[in-house]
Amino acid sequence: MGNIVLCVLLFGFVLPTLSDKHSLYYIYTALSKPITLPGIYEFTALGLLDDRKLDYFNSQNQTKVPMQDWMREKMQADYWDKGTQSRRSKQQWFKVNVDILTKRMNHSKSDLHVLQWRHGCEIKEDSDGIQFLKGIDEYSYDGQEFLSFDSSNSRWIAPVQAAEPTKRKWDDVSILNQYTKGYLEKECVDWLTKFMDYGKESLRKHTPPAVYAFAKKSVTDSNKLTLTCLATGFYPKDVTMNVRKYRTSLPEDLLTSSGVRPNDDDTYQLRKSVDILESEKADYDCYVHHSSLTEPVITKWDGKCNDCSGEKIQSAIIGGVFGVLLTLAVVGVIICIVIRTGVIVDKNWSKGPRRYQPPNDDCSNRIGGCCSCKNLKPKCPIHSF
Repeated sequence: MGNIVLCVLLFGFVLPTLSDKHSLYYIYTALSKPITLPGIYEFTALGLLDDRKLDYFNSQNQTKVPMQDWMREKMQADYWDKGTQSRRSKQQWFKVNVDILTKRMNHSKSDLHVLQWRHGCEIKEDSDGIQFLKGIDEYSYDGQEFLSFDSSNSRWIAPVQAAEPTKRKWDDVSILNQYTKGYLEKECVDWLTKFMDYGKESLRKHTPPAVYAFAKKSVTDSNKLTLTCLATGFYPKDVTMNVRKYRTSLPEDLLTSSGVRPNDDDTYQLRKSVDILESEKADYDCYVHHSSLTEPVITKWDGKCNDCSGEKIQSAIIGGVFGVLLTLAVVGVIICIVIRTGVIVDKNWSKGPRRYQPPNDDCSNRIGGCCSCKNLKPKCPIHSF
């Protein structure tokens, strides 16, 4: 079995304070078979509000649970009971569809494959009220783009040939596309604004970054050092970092950036590095600005080179958790699985505010965005691949 490095970004998406943008996303991940790695389950579902874990479900515990104290306090037991049942039904839905895709692509069942689904919405809040920015409904298979919903035209986009049968099948069901569009633009926004109100105190908390400057031997050139600036432990995720030489910022095209990544405590980290001559004695520093700061943090490199494995640095770097991404320009909890795996995402989780109601649809048992009620099967077939 060939190895595949699958990095899944379990969302992080918002600049809640600086730009007044907010997001709500759900990521569902399913494996074609169980694997014996700690913390990796055959099926998981994770909700994220402004990059923070909202709720969680896995195939071992079989219960949807809150990940924020305010969710536990505000949402009634009925909400969690219905959410648990929804997650369990989606677990079965994904099991069926992983099998469908494995057969369609002539993949061996002895190998590990992953199906993932991410869906949700982003809004902007200003003096005029709430403005819908975008909705995302995307699937990936083995870490590659598989299918996505074009909300503007109410149709599915198939970037690979293997997704064409699914695209044709789903586009032929107009009620499904109506529901998907309505969920992204209205129902999701309702939930997002509701959760924002419930968790407003937590979401407003700002945490300043800790900033480090250190160097180690370059792995590509024995005559050079790799100088790194690390900012970690900050929230929200919007941050500015410059690597400076004699107080002049180096061009970004000379730097290697990790991008903003999530830590496991709902904060973020960012690293930027540059290779310099080992004999160089220039003054380098890290310049970091964040909304939690009244003035930028400037941390000067001490000019020393070491193995960079000290407890202080290592503990700061090891915060990020790695996972599997669809195709999204967002950040979240990252989990890198060095195996051939697959991921799934689900989109309907439990009942909530419903300004939007699809036509002729009173079904509360939804699977993959469509209902499975027997009396509605002619109009709303099971939403399988």
